[in-house]
Amino acid sequence: MNASSHPREVLEILPGLMRWTAPHPAWSPPAEPASSEDWGEMVGSVLYEQPDVVTIIDPLLPSLGREGFLRWLDGRVAGRPVSILTTIHWHRRDREQLAKRYSANTTKAWNAIPAGVKPRPLRGAGETLFWLPAVSTLVAGDRLIVVAGVGLRLCPQSWLEDVHVNRPGLAEVLGPLLELPIERVLVSHGEPVLHDGRAALAHAIAEARS
Repeated sequence: MNASSHPREVLEILPGLMRWTAPHPAWSPPAEPASSEDWGEMVGSVLYEQPDVVTIIDPLLPSLGREGFLRWLDGRVAGRPVSILTTIHWHRRDREQLAKRYSANTTKAWNAIPAGVKPRPLRGAGETLFWLPAVSTLVAGDRLIVVAGVGLRLCPQSWLEDVHVNRPGLAEVLGPLLELPIERVLVSHGEPVLHDGRAALAHAIAEARS
């Protein structure tokens, strides 16, 4: 497989911006609706290429065809430095394996923020979102999700039990993001928002405040 053909798990959103999904090994059905265990089996990771660096956010490698996927990823990296970022601490996932794989490319792969990637920490919510201004894309971990048939929403209250904000408080700390010209929101849980991302975020914030 060469870098121009993608594994079936990969969605190319724009040239150089890709999202892939993989089954989470800790997932188990069924879960009580809106509980802390209520999330889907497939979770998303993001690959963002710039001319001089490749950024990988919340990486989880596919369980099937892993070696083929890694060969494809090697082709995308193409010897460039790699930055591996984590939105929330339990999304380290396969960060260590990839950091070791690309250690020859860069001296510090973990959490080295490259130019062109802007961290947006959510105070009190235990998460950092990443804004990719060149592609008008916001990358989220657990605090923003997409609910099938509903759209972008803030996470359930049960997901916030170990942090200092509730859903209305999370809405407040997300509010300043509406200043950004967001076209896309790439979430870990649910389908990506590929158009009118700012409007989707505004609607999600308003729902949590009501």
